[in-house]
Amino acid sequence: MSDDVNPFESLQEQIDDAAAYIDVAPDVLERLKHPERVLEANLSVEMDDGSIEVFKAFRSQFNGDRGPYKGGIRYHPNVSRDEVKALSGWMVYKSATVDIPYGGGKGGIVIDPRKYSANEIERLTRAYATELRPIIGPDKDIPAPDVNTGQREMNWIKDTYETLENTTAPGTVTGKAPTSGGSAGRVKATGRSVMLTAREAFEYLGKEVESATVAVQGFGNAGSVAAGLIDEELNANIVAVSDSSGAIYNSDGLDIADARSHKNSTGQLSGYGGASKELTNRELLTLDVDLLVPAALENAIDASIAADVEADIIVEAANGPLTPDADDELTDRDVAVFPDILANAGGVTVSYFEWVQNRQRFHWTEERVNEELERIICDAFDTLTDRYEGTDAPNYRTAAYVVSIERVAHAAKEAGQFP
Repeated sequence: MSDDVNPFESLQEQIDDAAAYIDVAPDVLERLKHPERVLEANLSVEMDDGSIEVFKAFRSQFNGDRGPYKGGIRYHPNVSRDEVKALSGWMVYKSATVDIPYGGGKGGIVIDPRKYSANEIERLTRAYATELRPIIGPDKDIPAPDVNTGQREMNWIKDTYETLENTTAPGTVTGKAPTSGGSAGRVKATGRSVMLTAREAFEYLGKEVESATVAVQGFGNAGSVAAGLIDEELNANIVAVSDSSGAIYNSDGLDIADARSHKNSTGQLSGYGGASKELTNRELLTLDVDLLVPAALENAIDASIAADVEADIIVEAANGPLTPDADDELTDRDVAVFPDILANAGGVTVSYFEWVQNRQRFHWTEERVNEELERIICDAFDTLTDRYEGTDAPNYRTAAYVVSIERVAHAAKEAGQFP
């Protein structure tokens, strides 16, 4: 893993790589490489012992040409201004890749939430929501969960916003609990789109997915759900998974539900009895498997690791898990990488469904949510591969950016320049 690669510079390099295949004016392209605004705040929060701690917080609004800003909020010690800028940009092009009417935003707070109580996290979240209040809302910017946040935090943000605005506005955030206006199918949406992308990728490449060997790096929501669905619905063989405690491996396949139960009870995968051995993170990433799913944080695979990757197909569940140099290495080696802005777009897609349901005050069944998600991901996959074949793009990521940048640039052109 590379800690010295700037994710915002990686995003800009990905856009530049696509520029050679796009008929977009250079000045327009330059505009699409930078956020429109970034909020930076210092949150003063009372701790349980009465002391005050100050936390750095951000919200980047990258581009709103195609609709309201949309993107998650993460709580992590490594959150930075450039990270949220990059993530908000990836959200723009992710939404455009699957052709849903959103722009891109992202937020975060520099914190290790494991070191704080639930009451302290609630006070922090409400302080953050108070700072966000002027710039978020159902028609402005719609936050969602991300790393170390979930339904609980979204419910607090929604309640804070509604209380301060003296209104009812469930569409202010997505990823809420169903009883607070959340959508059926939202929790599994990102993992489901990873599974669907993997299924389509194997079919497109003429490979058999049933009994294919799979390694999943990261066992949070996206990784654990993707592993479970790839196991259950595609009948592939999940031989390795990992979390921050390390990786577990079994050549005969892991029982994903049992591994998840172990992690829920112990807080880690390490020590799971169903594994034949434990591996390092690098060993997992370089296993000789048919499919590798990086589902942790950005920059997980650098050029050094990429040189040793033996997987035939990579489907990105995390945002930006490959550095640009790793991308180049894997492209040169003909490893098929299906990018994050397609593969993990299930989260924002079902967030869009949730927002639509909130606006209509009408709830969909989980069956309808999953059917609509499958249609959108499969249509986007077909558009991406058609563009890949029709433009001589070097890889699927560049083809995805060609599709998405053209859509954003077209929306910007139609809107005109104001003032």
